[in-house]
Amino acid sequence: MTLAATLAIAACGADPKPEPAADADKLPNILFIVMDDVGVDQMASFGFGGHEAPTMPSIDSIAAAGVRFRNTWSMPECSPGRSALMTGRYPLRNNVFQAIGPKDLANSQIDPYEMTVAKVLAGAGYESAMFGKFHLAGPENNEAGNGTPTQLGWDHFYGWTGGLPGSIDTTAGGVKPLGTYSYGFVPGGDEPNGADAGACYRPEAAGGASCIEIAGKNPAGDPPGLQCLSLGGILVPAAACEVTPPPALIFDRENAHYVSPLVVNRSGAVEEAELRDLRGRGFRSTIEVNAAIDWIKSRADSSKPWMTTLSFSSPHTPLQPPPAHLLPSGIAAELTSDCADPINQRRLADAMIEALDAELGRLLVETGIAAKAEDGSLVYEPRENDTVVVIVGDNGSFGPTVKLPFDPLRAKGSAYQSGVWVPLIVAGPMVEQPGRDVEHMVNATDVFGLFADVAKVDIEQAVPRGVDAREMMPYLVDPNQASIRAFNFVQGGLNLQANGGVNGPCVFNGNSCSHTPTGKSVCEDNGGVWWGLGADHADVLTPGLEHCWEVNRAIYESDEAGYEAKHIEMAPTVYQAVRDEAYKLVRNWALDFDVSTGIGQGVQTEELYRIDQAAPVPALDRAHTNLLDRKLLPEEQRRYEALVAELESVLASQVACPGDGNGDGVVDSVDVDEHHRISTGWGESSPYDLNHDGRTDEADLAIIRENMGPCPR
Repeated sequence: MTLAATLAIAACGADPKPEPAADADKLPNILFIVMDDVGVDQMASFGFGGHEAPTMPSIDSIAAAGVRFRNTWSMPECSPGRSALMTGRYPLRNNVFQAIGPKDLANSQIDPYEMTVAKVLAGAGYESAMFGKFHLAGPENNEAGNGTPTQLGWDHFYGWTGGLPGSIDTTAGGVKPLGTYSYGFVPGGDEPNGADAGACYRPEAAGGASCIEIAGKNPAGDPPGLQCLSLGGILVPAAACEVTPPPALIFDRENAHYVSPLVVNRSGAVEEAELRDLRGRGFRSTIEVNAAIDWIKSRADSSKPWMTTLSFSSPHTPLQPPPAHLLPSGIAAELTSDCADPINQRRLADAMIEALDAELGRLLVETGIAAKAEDGSLVYEPRENDTVVVIVGDNGSFGPTVKLPFDPLRAKGSAYQSGVWVPLIVAGPMVEQPGRDVEHMVNATDVFGLFADVAKVDIEQAVPRGVDAREMMPYLVDPNQASIRAFNFVQGGLNLQANGGVNGPCVFNGNSCSHTPTGKSVCEDNGGVWWGLGADHADVLTPGLEHCWEVNRAIYESDEAGYEAKHIEMAPTVYQAVRDEAYKLVRNWALDFDVSTGIGQGVQTEELYRIDQAAPVPALDRAHTNLLDRKLLPEEQRRYEALVAELESVLASQVACPGDGNGDGVVDSVDVDEHHRISTGWGESSPYDLNHDGRTDEADLAIIRENMGPCPR
């Protein structure tokens, strides 16, 4: 089966879940692992990370038994990266350009008409489940709310629809005033406000709480506060258990990776657990893996093949120490109480990656996909089981966690190499000569196509509207396979919000303003200073601003003479990149304050780089290596022109079709009927909010009626 090679979008088929294939029982299971904010710079098995690389014995074992794709691009942020993986389509197809936030319209979320991997595999008889981070649609501004995983085709979901972990609860559950506990739990006795013993209260379903007393560190070295938090509780320092917990304790406040609003979709029902529900309390990676193990084991007697997506939340910010028993390298002893220290931030991320790896190893062993040797190492023999394992990062590493020689100033949220170059590992019985590297270009969209190939699905029939995926299977079965992609492509930008709104301005390191953080808490969790609504930082001259360029206007108005020295760089709001086997073109666009006009002015730039995948020191797209800073040599000029032509071709391949809310390539009575259903039953943001005002109403119906007929090709 050959994937469609065209970038143009064809008409969409009507049935989102085709009839299962007759030979479903012969198809392999699929275990799909998505790591959050893990770029290729973190991966010792790919030749990078140096002596600072996190320890990943489980993933290393999978890599040794499979194929490492060392030249893989994903999108620059989590939602567009995950969308590319799950739909096989670039962001310009569905307007998912950045991390989906609470203000983003349904028009910038994966919509119910999209053919997700879960829907495509259902046509081959697969059952699909996802555990952990969703972040593809909803719950805000979406008719399905927390039911979006089911709506998009997953038979079972257990995790976090909004995706992002909440802020760290620095009161540790109401124990001390705000700001006391930087990690969200009571530290050991040698730390300020620490304790070596206390009463651990755990919430109960009936509204009360049970209590156990904890004294001293556990064998792994966790202080009582972390032990209690890992159990879903709140530690009252140096106290004995009482029948009634202290009234100050707060069980309904999020606490990053330890207390989260769990959502469960199963059997068509949607369950939204309260924060005091113990199922959502404890270390996220452990919760995610426990749920996946239970579901996979429940499939043991099923004749249907399954696809399990284990979508880790780690090591996304805010960073927190995992339970020490998940850190066999001993890294727990290196973590300090200064969570703002840059070195400690990197080590915290390493610890969370190591914990992710340990929990993944547990899943592989407990489900029988792998075994443990006497020395504790993982024994994985892909030819001895019927499960294909795929491991990928959703985007590049977060700037403060980037490993040298990668560029932390050009990381996640940018189209530069540190923002889009991700690890990809595929292992399974079809792999010839395991343990090898593939240096050819691969895109996150291609993973979607790989799943279709594994399931023996004709992707052109299953997704008539078209995909951007290229073949990956030939690389697995033929070690001598030549490059299939001539070019690779990534992009990022702003999602659609009502009436042209954007996420507020967030200033990082005092010198760069970004619209990536979805709100004040996310901005501050990532070390930024929020200038939008609710801004209260001492450095903010004018709170409540909407755009980043207005930050520079505020600086100019406060100190015109010193403006040049205080001017803040504008992070691009539109960023794209395309590459061939050796050269890369980056195009950025941003609004900046124009002193002459007093308003924001658009600025577009282009950069050309020579890049490669050499380990341990690759050629990267650093600012001082921009080839357009000098006159290009003839070969460089030829490559530059070819890259510009390719970029323009991709961008031009998505043709607007006003009124086609379901993306089937024609504006017709189906669109009228769907609009009627949504406008009368929901009325708010939807794919049929065609004028992007946050409402599905008569104004949108008028757009449908004005554009009846086939879409432009």
